[in-house]
Amino acid sequence: MRLAVIGGGAAGMMASVLAAEKGVKVDLYERNEKLGKKLYITGKGRCNLTNACDMEELLGSVKRNPKFLYSAFYGFSNQDAVHFFEKQGLRLKVERGNRVFPESDRSADVLDALKRAMKKAGVKVHLNSRVERVRKKEEGFLLDIREGETVQADKVFVATGGLSYESTGSTGDGYRFAEELGLKVTECIPSLVPFNIKEPFVKELQGLALKNIAVRVMDGKKVLCEEFGEMLFTHFGVSGPVILTASSVCGKKIKEKEVKMFLDLKPALSREQLDARILREFEAAKNRKFANAASVFFPSKLTPVMVELSGIFPDKKVNEITREERQRFLSNMKELELTITGLRGYNEAVITRGGVSVKEIDPATMESRKIPGLYFIGEVLDLDAVTGGFNLQIAWSTAAAAAEHV
Repeated sequence: MRLAVIGGGAAGMMASVLAAEKGVKVDLYERNEKLGKKLYITGKGRCNLTNACDMEELLGSVKRNPKFLYSAFYGFSNQDAVHFFEKQGLRLKVERGNRVFPESDRSADVLDALKRAMKKAGVKVHLNSRVERVRKKEEGFLLDIREGETVQADKVFVATGGLSYESTGSTGDGYRFAEELGLKVTECIPSLVPFNIKEPFVKELQGLALKNIAVRVMDGKKVLCEEFGEMLFTHFGVSGPVILTASSVCGKKIKEKEVKMFLDLKPALSREQLDARILREFEAAKNRKFANAASVFFPSKLTPVMVELSGIFPDKKVNEITREERQRFLSNMKELELTITGLRGYNEAVITRGGVSVKEIDPATMESRKIPGLYFIGEVLDLDAVTGGFNLQIAWSTAAAAAEHV
């Protein structure tokens, strides 16, 4: 039997190894000049390759269609992924949040481990070979390659990724293959992506990272999501872990309309506790100017912005500040209001939300319900999770389910 794997990213490489190790003849077609371009840049070049959490948290971290992954995750778990890479000689470590990285902090080492496994298993790799079209024949499939070549395969794995980071080769080819063959593709939007913000003062805060802050995204009175952790101000708006996670939860709503985001800069304190602290600090600095006294609460870059937003004259003596002014200052600390005008584009998105509808796919095997012998694995499917190694685990597990079946 001849298996054609389309796409040399995380899912495609893993699937090709696991299938070839079972004796399947595997040809992998990659449109780029080298394998794993997106894998190489994941985790800022360190490659957070899975998460060492328990199964409940693993499934809970998947934001779209988690039930679909029950069989795949149990069939090839995060522990199986760790074992696979250790078997290839890759030393791993676990960091904060159970994130698993190569001990070397080099994504290139993860890529090399996969390449070694592919070579050992006998996978035949075809670089610079973009598949233009997949055609179903009575027996098997025909793949039209860009150079005018046509190849035959008994079974096909589509592992072409999503639309994120187009420069790595993710241009949505797999969605087109699916639609041409009569399969449904759900709406695609960028996910794990920064937000554009309307307020001009965010540009003054460019480069400022805030830790241990709480974020609440609201559509009118409806809470869309709440997150806690670290964020970063940029020239266009906001980014960082809490923002990327929030985008995976409420990105669809943000794409449709402007929504509000509220930052709690002091989430460890209730309003009453924060008010008491402000009163203590103001009492200790009662003869100082407000702008100077306020600096004790914020990083230096943030202080002038918070002073301006308070509406209190910067040179006003602290002992002259009214209760109403103090309460307004407190409210800005607990609910700093920002207007989200939209998502950044695919070239800044870690993954794509949406894809080949999982209703079209057998969850135990990743095989198309309509077209026997055609499988979809990895990011091309309508599956996505939060940051922390979970999306790569989706790639490994769906790849393993398909490989096991063929």
